[in-house]
Amino acid sequence: MKKRFSAGITWVLLLLLTFLFLMPVVWVICSSFKSTGELFAWPPSLFGKNPSLGNYRRAMAEGRFGIYFFNTVFASVIATCLTIVVNVMSGYAFAKYHFKGEKLLFGIVLATLMVPLEVIMIPIFKVIVAVNLYNSLWGLIIPAVASPTAVFLVRQYYVGIPDAYMEAARIDGASELNILMRVMLPLAKPVISVLCIFSFMWRWNDYLWPKLVINSKERYTIQLALANYSGEYSVDWNSLLAMSVVSMIPVIIVFITLQKYIIGGMTAGGVKE
Repeated sequence: MKKRFSAGITWVLLLLLTFLFLMPVVWVICSSFKSTGELFAWPPSLFGKNPSLGNYRRAMAEGRFGIYFFNTVFASVIATCLTIVVNVMSGYAFAKYHFKGEKLLFGIVLATLMVPLEVIMIPIFKVIVAVNLYNSLWGLIIPAVASPTAVFLVRQYYVGIPDAYMEAARIDGASELNILMRVMLPLAKPVISVLCIFSFMWRWNDYLWPKLVINSKERYTIQLALANYSGEYSVDWNSLLAMSVVSMIPVIIVFITLQKYIIGGMTAGGVKE
């Protein structure tokens, strides 16, 4: 009886916490279908009397949300793909190949984790301007490709994989590239999935760097467009809520699709050498 009672209390607390965390999201979703009068009605109600898709249609047409959505998807997907390619190869090299200065070079990579973005933002911005990537989506993509966090996670994951797989493939005559593509990459699905989630979320939700690099409204990302709806004297709350709901959908889809790999990928950092 004591165990059942404690289990029941635990479930009640978990359900209460779930409700507290999800209530703001549910309120935003329900409010995106309300009219302006219902949105500011008192006492407030969760569901409006006449829900409609008018806010979404207006955001797509007048707010040019379709363009901003495409820009964000393009930048996030391309940056995520390049991040996986570059950092998986780097982490794999640090884990499975030994060369002179290996530990020193890896230490330098880890040391960059202690450098905040605000410190290196101006030098990176000058480089972007020098190579004519200012006011370009590629100016958002390229600086985000190399990630010391991703290199560390991949390296720690591959350290825990026995070298016997590589040796067996070499005996069968496989090249180093084939070993990476056909043997080692399939074994690294958990950590690659974690990189996909983190990289996509970082790029999708980033505001500060796009604010510096992008100057033209035609190349705005979703976060810049959402901030643009907050004027000096008024805020278009209906369109802002509708755009916020749509902006949440891709991140939720990516997270749900790859969530089963998160624990395995994140615990890779605890592997002992």
